[in-house]
Amino acid sequence: LAAIPVPDPDEKLEVLPLTGELPSPLNPPSGCRFHTRCPYASEDCLAVTPVSQMVAPGHLVACHRVAKTRRDDQ
Repeated sequence: LAAIPVPDPDEKLEVLPLTGELPSPLNPPSGCRFHTRCPYASEDCLAVTPVSQMVAPGHLVACHRVAKTRRDDQ
């Protein structure tokens, strides 16, 4: 979400470096396609592809950790 554009051109944005391994589109990793770069990745993420869940009207998320990260943010 840190990549969401801000309409104010004078507002300074925090640059978040991407870490981890960039997954190959030709040979994607097992489980969640983003687990190689995700700071929240768990063992489930390495083996099981997450199912899309509606978290709000019109907003789908495919993440094993969505419930935990939402609780932590509150």
